[in-house]
Formats: sequence, C-alpha cells, structure tokens
Amino acid sequence: MASYTNKVVWKGEHLGHTYCENGTDMEFSAPPTLQGHPQMMTPEDALIMAVNTCVHMMVIWAAERFKLDMISYECTAIGEVEEFMDQTSWFKKITLEPTINVRGSSEGVVKRALQLAYKYSTIAQSVKSEVVFNPIIKILA
Repeated sequence: MASYTNKVVWKGEHLGHTYCENGTDMEFSAPPTLQGHPQMMTPEDALIMAVNTCVHMMVIWAAERFKLDMISYECTAIGEVEEFMDQTSWFKKITLEPTINVRGSSEGVVKRALQLAYKYSTIAQSVKSEVVFNPIIKILA
C-alpha cells in the first residue's frame, strides 16, 4: 500500500512551512479572513487544489486509456464552506467545472473516460464533501 508523508513547521503568527516527501516545500498561512497572510497557500486552497489536480491526472490517464486525442483540458474547482453556529465549518461541496476538447471521438466515449477519471481519483474519493463533476465536452472535427 502506498503512503505519503508531509511535515509542517510553525513559523510564528499564523504561518507555517510544509515539506512533502517528493521534495516540494512551501510556506503556507491561514486565510487572510482568519488572521493569515495574503497571496500564500492556505489549507483550504490545498484541499481544493488536491481534488482538482488529482482528477486532472486521472483525466490524462483515462484519455490515454481510451486513446482520446485530447486537445485541451482546463478545470476550475470551487469549494463551498458551510459554517455552523459553534464556529466550526467544513467543505460541504466541491464543484469541478472542466472543459475538455477532444478530436475524433464521441461525447459518450469522452463522458465514460471522465467518469472513470473521477472514479479512480484517490483524493476525490477520499473527501467526505460532495464532489460535483460538471464537464463541458467539445468534440472537434
């Protein structure tokens, strides 16, 4: 079974530094609305990015498996936070809005490839939030 390691180090105030086992490291902060710093990665950004980038990588896998001539793929992810009276919150819903341009295939085949990409996305399948996948498929001649 695969495992992944991450380390965080507090850097004072609402700042930290994170180190990933693949060699990536970066500073992060709480969101500015929660006493954090602007223009820095936040845990909220990282969660939405993790879902979006994992699905992205699985779209590439599915396009290869289905031998799709994928011309372009772009996806915007939107996380909706629900806040409760006791000041707790969670991401109630994460909506992925990909646009995929494919040459020489059918919409049905592309939809099936995208369904498998979502199904095999470890991150999207691991979060308890509702994940909505609303693709726009364009078949090019």
